[in-house]
Amino acid sequence: MMNPAMPATGKQAFSALGLVRKAIAAADAIPLSVIQLAARIAVAHVFWNSAQSKLASWPITIQLFAMEYRVPLLPPEIAAPLATATELTGSILILLGLFTRLGALALLGIVAVIQIFVYPGHWGEHLLWASLLGLLLARGAGVVSLDQLGRRLILGNR
Repeated sequence: MMNPAMPATGKQAFSALGLVRKAIAAADAIPLSVIQLAARIAVAHVFWNSAQSKLASWPITIQLFAMEYRVPLLPPEIAAPLATATELTGSILILLGLFTRLGALALLGIVAVIQIFVYPGHWGEHLLWASLLGLLLARGAGVVSLDQLGRRLILGNR
């Protein structure tokens, strides 16, 4: 409790500490499913847009895979459709929250290939994507997902 004889700076410090505690309590009250949904939307957006840019001009995409991306062991004619299909499928699955962990694992593979073989200097951006995908792999899609709906239908209201 505050003491009326306490100097003004002490009262202000006590008040500031209370505000910090309230802010932390408010942050703690955010449901994990809200964070999972935001992560799903964000990462699906990134990979969907990447796939769409590849599909917009397929000859240029093949050329990029041949000249710039240069994925080892795979010719551009195989690497380009494989990467594009993985980005499309993974982003759709993650957005819908359907087989989310499988979609996250597939896109983590894409991120690993990009980081190791294509753009190793862009590790900050890749770490951001991998963090979102890691959250989805570790915790799943959350309550607002087809995974959760399927779980309820199969297992009941658990």
